[in-house]
Amino acid sequence: MPAKYMIHTKPVPHRNKPLARSGVIAWEEGCLKCAVCVKTQCVYDVYKKRGLDCRQMMDSIDNLCMNCLRCVQNCPRELIHKSLNPEYREMGDIHWAPDIIASLWYQAETGKIPVSGAGYPGPFSGPGFDSMWTDMSEIVRPTRDGIHGREYISAAVDLGKTPSHLSFNDAGELAGDISLVIDIPLPILMRVPSFGATGEETIRGWLMAAKHLGTMLALPQKMISPSFDNVGQWLIPLVLPEEFDSDNIPRDARLIEVAWSENWQEVVKDIKEACPSGLISVRIPMEAGMEEKAVSLIENGIFIVHLEGSRNGRFFDDDNRYLKSGILSVHLKLVEANLRDEVTLLVSGGIAMAEHVAKAMICGADAVMVDFPCQIALECRMCRRCTEGLSCPVEIERAPSSWVAARVVNLFGAWHNQLLEVMGAMGIRDARRLRGETGRSMFFEDLERSTFTSLGKVEEGYELE
Repeated sequence: MPAKYMIHTKPVPHRNKPLARSGVIAWEEGCLKCAVCVKTQCVYDVYKKRGLDCRQMMDSIDNLCMNCLRCVQNCPRELIHKSLNPEYREMGDIHWAPDIIASLWYQAETGKIPVSGAGYPGPFSGPGFDSMWTDMSEIVRPTRDGIHGREYISAAVDLGKTPSHLSFNDAGELAGDISLVIDIPLPILMRVPSFGATGEETIRGWLMAAKHLGTMLALPQKMISPSFDNVGQWLIPLVLPEEFDSDNIPRDARLIEVAWSENWQEVVKDIKEACPSGLISVRIPMEAGMEEKAVSLIENGIFIVHLEGSRNGRFFDDDNRYLKSGILSVHLKLVEANLRDEVTLLVSGGIAMAEHVAKAMICGADAVMVDFPCQIALECRMCRRCTEGLSCPVEIERAPSSWVAARVVNLFGAWHNQLLEVMGAMGIRDARRLRGETGRSMFFEDLERSTFTSLGKVEEGYELE
């Protein structure tokens, strides 16, 4: 029996002091010079350990403070305050919010699931995946010894065409072609982000993490270095039709991805000649007409389709449509065409949290590709200075590959545990069963429609009794 798949993590400290959510403001003017100052009574000694990071121009107290607020409450002149850090609030954007970035930092550092002792303070609905809730009915009887106990929960998925039935000849041997399938123990693939201060050591670290985790890293063909030896089976070359170079594809690559174009069939033919044992995936953008493209690909012999959304988890041609509806649309189209069981549907774009993995699979994805979380794990602040040719404030490109690999392993270790928690609470023991299991989830739009449709249509000028 194969060993149970587990991701072993260990603390990997930051290379730079992270931006703290809040900071301490202490006014000296008006101080009574108390014999027993509240600063000396700090149980964590943050005022004694206080210092200045000259390179980053950061006060260490903001990261040392444990937010017990004892000094704030006990100062007789109320000279000490806690305030939100404006630099923290300006990180990222509306999708890659500061709290998401800070949560990814924590998971990459500790390998643990982030838990808020004060509970969840945010809204219970919103755009995209935020309007989707999973059914946790089985949480009332969790397994006796946890998610890694005797009731094994498998997160493994298959990439490639799975046959609908097996045929045998008179000799008892399999008849017909044997489908090529790649089995990965985690429904998460890695992909190099579209921007970032990455260097060769960064990519080498991501490849080390992919090998350790048993997954793969998608890398543009032009970024594949000859120094990446013996990593072909963990590498997914990303091929642009106009830049295809058969000499720069590892011969042991198990999966090659091609961007959608009008002449994709010619490129796929050339790839199969260069790497006959590799599976082919075609990436299509999430926009109008994607359902027909997916069906056309399958009818022409492509059984791994990569549905790509924008980096903010939206359609490329409609900023008001989200990844969730795009996955559902393609999945249901393939079900209607009786093709769903023959194809692997990969999804990428805006996958920012572990819950997004589970929700994407519930909507119909077989696995997801993540990009920016792998970079944020390396302390990226999503400041986008690199897109303007400016230096990275945390110098990601200088990070050693061993540190890069350890941080990414920690991140996916935390995500893996969260995925098992969600599946266990739903009573699902195999990630393959999670695909398209919309009956075990709730959508805000459906609940709102069923609740308020019976009230009729209310227009301006109507009076409610």
